[in-house]
Amino acid sequence: MQIQRLSFDAATGWSAAFAPLDSDQTMVLAFGASRFGADPRPLQELQRAFPRAHHLGCSTSGEIHGATVRDDSLSVAIVRFERTRLATAVAHVAHADESYAAGRSIAEQLAQRDDLAGVFVLSDGLRVNGTQLVRGLNDVLPPNVVVTGGLAGDGARFQSTWTLQHGLPAAGIVTAIGLYGAAVHIGHGSKGGWDIFGPERKVTRSQGNVLYELDGKPALDLYKDYLGERASGLPATGLLFPLALRANASEQKRLVRTILAVDERNKSMTFAGDIQQGALAQLMRANFDRLVEGASCAASVTCHAAPATGGTLAIAISCVGRRLVLGERTEEEVEAALAALPPGTEQLGFYSYGELSPYASGPCDLHNQTMTMTTLSED
Repeated sequence: MQIQRLSFDAATGWSAAFAPLDSDQTMVLAFGASRFGADPRPLQELQRAFPRAHHLGCSTSGEIHGATVRDDSLSVAIVRFERTRLATAVAHVAHADESYAAGRSIAEQLAQRDDLAGVFVLSDGLRVNGTQLVRGLNDVLPPNVVVTGGLAGDGARFQSTWTLQHGLPAAGIVTAIGLYGAAVHIGHGSKGGWDIFGPERKVTRSQGNVLYELDGKPALDLYKDYLGERASGLPATGLLFPLALRANASEQKRLVRTILAVDERNKSMTFAGDIQQGALAQLMRANFDRLVEGASCAASVTCHAAPATGGTLAIAISCVGRRLVLGERTEEEVEAALAALPPGTEQLGFYSYGELSPYASGPCDLHNQTMTMTTLSED
């Protein structure tokens, strides 16, 4: 497996000349600023340079390139596999209620061969309900297939996102690449690092990703009580206090959900993922050192999948909320993740509007406020 990692920005152009890696078994990953949706010239250059390759990419809330975090750039990896076959799939989503069907469509396109080992998914970050997208994927794909990926970002603006379709940026697109055969090794890890506090409450009224009541009381009122003077800054200050959800008191798995909007009239809150009625919810708060430690742990978990020799690509996807919370310390989590990976690992990725990964093992989940890591290598 051969890997070239390079970057592009308007001031300096490409950081290196393209390596001669074009083939039917080449994957081109490109993560970049939302402005490239209107000015796709560097993406077109990639398409012309690698016409046979499988192109996958999306807009971001910050590009991860090695141990650095950048804005207004492209972070690109060109990966030529030796013994792994590739296939791409695309689904269109005009409205969030089409998300489940899009997930099923992607899965059905890629599951036509029985040696599918993994699926890496990138989705429009604004039109897609990530929970339903994941449910559609899980309902079709065999349980042994590893599914990871993320939802495209647009800085902290939440106005426009793109994913690549046939190498060009487009809105309303879910795209994925399937990796086939026994030679490929796919590692995955997902960790948060937030501290849980306060009582655990039952979700007594919710619909989709809208939370109305906790323990029979208006959810927004309870949330404001905990935020105190920070409540005046909602929904932005909600990024500092996501919710931890678990199905019941005996369940160990907790999924993190981050707030997107508040409705003062209905005393409700809208989250970046479904809130299941009957689930147990508990507030979380930022702990800077533990957020960085969480990124390192997410990377460490993937290492068992990498072979002793050969190149390894690490795709780091972290939530925009983590970047806003960490601020000037953001690069610390990227550095910590890379330091936990095998020497020589090539890392790239992006800050997202949602992360897709198994919680620890098993089927894929939608995560918020989480660092997820996918590693790819071959025997």
